Amino acid sequence: MKKFSWRKAALVAAVVPMMALSACSSTGGKPADSGNAAGGGQAVSTPRMKVALITHAAAGDTFWDIVRKGAEEASAKDNVDLLYTSDPEAGRQAQLVQQAIDQKVDGIAVTLATPDALKDVLKKATDAGIPVVSLNAGEGVSAQLGAFTHFGSNEKLAGEAVGTKLASQGFKHPVCVIQQQGHVGLEARCAGVKAKVPGTEILYVDGKDMTAVQSTATAKLQAAKDADVIIGLGAPITLTLLKSVTDAGSSAKVASFDLNAELAQDIVDGKVLFTVDQQPWLQGYMSVDAIWQNKRGGFKIGGGQPVLTGPAIVDKSNAQDVLKFAQQGLR
Repeated sequence: MKKFSWRKAALVAAVVPMMALSACSSTGGKPADSGNAAGGGQAVSTPRMKVALITHAAAGDTFWDIVRKGAEEASAKDNVDLLYTSDPEAGRQAQLVQQAIDQKVDGIAVTLATPDALKDVLKKATDAGIPVVSLNAGEGVSAQLGAFTHFGSNEKLAGEAVGTKLASQGFKHPVCVIQQQGHVGLEARCAGVKAKVPGTEILYVDGKDMTAVQSTATAKLQAAKDADVIIGLGAPITLTLLKSVTDAGSSAKVASFDLNAELAQDIVDGKVLFTVDQQPWLQGYMSVDAIWQNKRGGFKIGGGQPVLTGPAIVDKSNAQDVLKFAQQGLR
């Protein structure tokens, strides 16, 4: 599938916030329930809209706070009543989509971590004339499931970027930790790493239980003496893996995907080699704004193609600059 170049993606990312002017710490996370967008200063005069944002977020994962913050800012600008719900279990996420259809929302933004579980209910949404955009996960199947665009990172490309960087630094035996088996985006990340570093091994953990993540990763590092780097696929997971390295007495380094303020500080301090940021604030903001633009004028941001928000490498060379934005909840 043809995709935007990074330059085009960056241009879209720059233009959307300009339009607004003119018109994961390791703990926390907002409750996964409905909530209206906060804030005043609305700059548009279009009629009030209702948009559902439905993710596969697990409780306590602050990555989704950043997505939601972007969505809330776009909602305040676009005169949108934002209904945010989430559930990591695929069947329940499908039920939340059905709930949004029953509420006769004006648009649905949804993550496609488990697309097979959502395809039937998303067809109901499009058959009902509800515009759909996808974000974060499911780029490769987004159009097939009826979304008119997708906002996120190409996860295979992101994984390859990590693998290329690790290979250039001489790593040969990474352990890539997947916190939700079957999640298409996470599987693609590790597949991308393995494509560049064939000695990569996959470790599955239960991302809903950080104590179990820590103990499972510790046991793996104790058993795999040749493991030279362990990779977390989310900031809370990576921060837990740092503890596993210490517990195991391992010399393995730590690398990551995604970002929060604590992880950015660890990169500054040299505890983590680098991370690949997919810029989740943009995913939330652009998903809501794209639905508003579509309802307002039939516009389709991306022209039917995915709009890439990553990968963006954050390492010791730029982590200090990124940290100030992470501390504001924007990265």
